[in-house]
Amino acid sequence: MLNGKSILITGGTGSFGKHFISTVLKNYSPKRVIIFSRDEWKQHEMRLGKFIHPCLRFFIGNVRDRDRLYRAFDGVDIVIHAAALKQVPTAEYNPFEAIKTNVLGAKNVIDAALDRGVKQVIALSSDKAVNPINLYGATKLCADKLFIAANNYAGSRFSIVRYGNVVGSRGSVIPFFKKKSIDGWLPITDLDMTRFWITLDQAVELAIYGIDTMSGGEVFVPKIPSMRIVDLAKVICPTCELKSVGIRPGEKLHEVLIPIDESQYTRELDKYYVTYPVWHKNNLRGSSCPKRFQYTSDTNKHWLTVEDLRTLLDEYAD
Repeated sequence: MLNGKSILITGGTGSFGKHFISTVLKNYSPKRVIIFSRDEWKQHEMRLGKFIHPCLRFFIGNVRDRDRLYRAFDGVDIVIHAAALKQVPTAEYNPFEAIKTNVLGAKNVIDAALDRGVKQVIALSSDKAVNPINLYGATKLCADKLFIAANNYAGSRFSIVRYGNVVGSRGSVIPFFKKKSIDGWLPITDLDMTRFWITLDQAVELAIYGIDTMSGGEVFVPKIPSMRIVDLAKVICPTCELKSVGIRPGEKLHEVLIPIDESQYTRELDKYYVTYPVWHKNNLRGSSCPKRFQYTSDTNKHWLTVEDLRTLLDEYAD
């Protein structure tokens, strides 16, 4: 599947990118792995660390720069599009910057892939793209629509993987809670808040599964557990007082990975759900989902206990 292939990952210096590259180098024999990102310092840190391999290539570039993408995509077989502006408050305050990276950047990736003959493109999405109430989620929804519609053109195949919060990723609530714990209390936006939770291993496994099975236009969603924010806070600082401070603008009480309106196009597999595009009617894998099915963090059947969360935090400790 990945052996002998030239693979490029945008945003390759991020948490997902680094874990994806490590997994690929460990389990496959690619021809090239191109790390495409705008941060020269993070690329420098990767080269000084464990990312030393004759197949690795480091490209400085921004997905906003169409010409640079055209150069980088030359001879590439598979693209993983992970680059994005992901911070909700940052996107709210700098809306057009998020649009330029997350929407126009997605268009640039599509154009470069089509014109350079890239065979497969997997784009990383977010639970916030489903019924979005903040700008970040809206930009990811637009990007998802662009990637699915790109399959109308002959050539490359485009599919999406969508998941929730990643354990151990940068910008997650874990380092925030750890920093605040020295004050003796933790701010909780709502005591009933729930979130989906996925490990980096699971996120990478999902992307590779998408590459292996995609025919174009699918949205791959993993079956992952939910957790309560109050349980996470208790694990990080058992002695801290928890104070409800109110939901912030653009924040949901619960997250959604599959909305009701998409359930008629969604099939259930052993470890994943797959939402097919409207035009895809043949060779559908898995079984149909129940009528009016939805996959939300508060109605999930699989929950992480306090002990489960403690084990995960120990595993992904800095």
